Parts: sequence; structure tokens; C-alpha cells
Amino acid sequence: MPRVGIAPYEKETALAIRARDVMQKNVISVTPETSVADVARLFVEEGIHGAPVVDETEQLLGVVSVVDLMRGVAEEHESPATTAVYFRDVLEFSTPDWSMAPQDFQDRLEQVTVGDVMQTSVVTVREDTTVPEIASLMRSHGIHRVIVVRDGAVVGIVSALDLVGLLESEPAASS
Repeated sequence: MPRVGIAPYEKETALAIRARDVMQKNVISVTPETSVADVARLFVEEGIHGAPVVDETEQLLGVVSVVDLMRGVAEEHESPATTAVYFRDVLEFSTPDWSMAPQDFQDRLEQVTVGDVMQTSVVTVREDTTVPEIASLMRSHGIHRVIVVRDGAVVGIVSALDLVGLLESEPAASS
């Protein structure tokens, strides 16, 4: 069976690519005071699944993801009398329509903040971190994105999709 891997010249190319070359620079971030309801709307509107949490000087405080939001909502949504309406018949991977929940639950979601549900342990990289190092960090930590920081401030994000995009743009190795 042939060995699958990256040819030596391709490894050299991959080693030369740094976070600064592939990162998304227009980072959508939130503050710890942002409500869970507002972040959920933001994620849907922007088509994202996570965001760094920053203070007023853009210093990284943590990260919040869809999983964190769902965990926070689940903790607030313990009453069996409240049922979430799913649109599974229309959309394969839908989320509950919390607007159909009782008003008191909706009001509570406006009170739960990002600071209540965010993760403070964040995997970060510098702008000069290589793509193989980034991929290794993502795999070893089981995460889909790393935050790129300079002096503690967020300057970009590299997601797993950004790395997949690199594979698409690389010319196919000749056999």
C-alpha cells in the first residue's frame, strides 16, 4: 500500500505558511456583558460558531462557542413545562426557536451573559506560528479554531476551514 503524506517540497511550503498568512483579520468579538440571546442572534446573522471575548481594549478574556451557549441555555431551561420548538422537518441541523418559549424564559436569556458561559482557557497562537503547529494544536486540543494574539490583543482567528482552504489552493502532487 502506498504511503500517504506530504511530499518533502510540500512540507517546506507548509512550514513557510504562518498564521498571519491564513488568519481571518476581521474578527467578530463580544464582551462579557453581551447577553446570550444577543450572541445567539449574532452567530446566526454572521454564520459563525464561536467568537473571542474581549475587554474594551481588545484584550482577550476568553472564547464563547455555540456549545457554551447551548450549555448556558440548558441550565436556564430546566422546566419540563417549557418545550423548545425545532424545525427539524425543514432544516436538517436546526436549533430551537427560543422565541416560542414562555416570555419569562426569553427574559432570562437576556439576563444570562457571555461572562456566565464563556471559556477562559483559550488556545492562542502568535502571528508567526506555522500552519503545521496550528493544525497540531487544534488536533491535540480537539478544537476548531485558534485565536491569534499580539501582546494579548486579538488580531485574528485561524479556523479548521481556513486550513482546509489551504489544501484546496495547493496544486495536486504529481504521482
